[in-house]
Amino acid sequence: MTFAVVPDFAAWRHVGSRDGFELTFFERMASGLLVRGVTAAVEGSDAWAVRYEIEVSEQWLTRSAHVTNVLNGDEREVTLSHDGRGCWLVNDVVRPDLKGCLDVDLESSAMTNTFPVQRLSLGGGRRQSAPAAYVSATELDVQRLEQFYTRIDEQPRFHYEAPALRFTAELSYDTGGLIVDYPGLAQRAR
Repeated sequence: MTFAVVPDFAAWRHVGSRDGFELTFFERMASGLLVRGVTAAVEGSDAWAVRYEIEVSEQWLTRSAHVTNVLNGDEREVTLSHDGRGCWLVNDVVRPDLKGCLDVDLESSAMTNTFPVQRLSLGGGRRQSAPAAYVSATELDVQRLEQFYTRIDEQPRFHYEAPALRFTAELSYDTGGLIVDYPGLAQRAR
C-alpha cells in the first residue's frame, strides 16, 4: 500500500494508560523527513514531557533520534544514530543488541508507529516483523523491542503485537499513514 503525503503537523490525545497530548511537525528534506514533536503526560504519580527530533530517510528508515525528557523537574537526554543497515549507536556507544532494528519507537509517542507501517507497504493479511530501538518515556532506556504488524484491511488497519510487553492492539491509520486510533493509548486530535 502506498500512503498519501503526511501533513505538516498532527496531534494526538493520549488517553487510557496516561493522560496527555502529543504534537508532531513533519519537515520535508531532500533526503527524507525531519520529525519534531513533544508529548506531555501524567501517568500515575509522575508528570513528564518528552521532546523528540527524528530524522527518517525517504524509505522511512530511522537515521537518528534525539530524545529529551523532563520527569518531575529533572531533565535527561539520549541520542541514537543508525547506519541504515541495522547498526545503532546510543550516546555514541555501539549497541549490538539493536542490530537489525530499522526504527526507533518511543514509548511516549503514538506517532512512531508510523515508521514501520510506511516502510513495510503490507498487503492485506500479510504479517511482518519490525524490531525497533525502543526508548522508555521516563528513564530513556533503550532496548530492542520485537514487534509485528499484520495488515487487516484496506481501512488501513493493522494488528500490532509486542510480545515482550504482552501487548496487542488493532491500530487504525489515515491515508497518510499516521495513526488515528491506538486503543488504550491515543486518538488522533488533528
